[in-house]
Amino acid sequence: MPASKVDIRARQEPIRQHYLESPDDAGEVLSVHGGTSDLADPLHVVVSPDSVPDALLRSGAHPAVGGDGDVPCSGDLLLAALAACQETTLRMVAANMGIDLEELEISMEADWDPRGTLAMGREFPVGITAIRAHTRVVVRGDEREERAKRLLQSAERYCVILQTLQAGVSVESTFELGTA
Repeated sequence: MPASKVDIRARQEPIRQHYLESPDDAGEVLSVHGGTSDLADPLHVVVSPDSVPDALLRSGAHPAVGGDGDVPCSGDLLLAALAACQETTLRMVAANMGIDLEELEISMEADWDPRGTLAMGREFPVGITAIRAHTRVVVRGDEREERAKRLLQSAERYCVILQTLQAGVSVESTFELGTA
């Protein structure tokens, strides 16, 4: 893998400076919207992030609960978000540290019992019960793997999705019923 084409430090320096001068500007709200899909098709949905409204994320029910298996399920999207965050963070940290990556592999696995989703009994949990994230990296010129270890530690520390899942986060859910 070639050295980074992007100077991350130069790109981030004015952002860092802005946040130092105006710390109240540092908070961001990420949002996505759904509900625009065909309401007659309960197996498929489309959501769109407000930050990139033309990026349509298609998802649907997993085959283990009656889905067609033609689009990723929400669990796949969760793992994809974790993998994407881990890879982006790792690549940005490597570029920032001046580390050339030779190889990079990221894989995610999750344990899920569909019986909970199918309402087959309270003894079956609804949701993912464990996630295993595996990252393998080979750093050019790092035979003792010291730089790779520092890189992986930094990437793990700064991966937003990984840190969110590991620490847990408060989720407020509201439902509103309307009349037709």
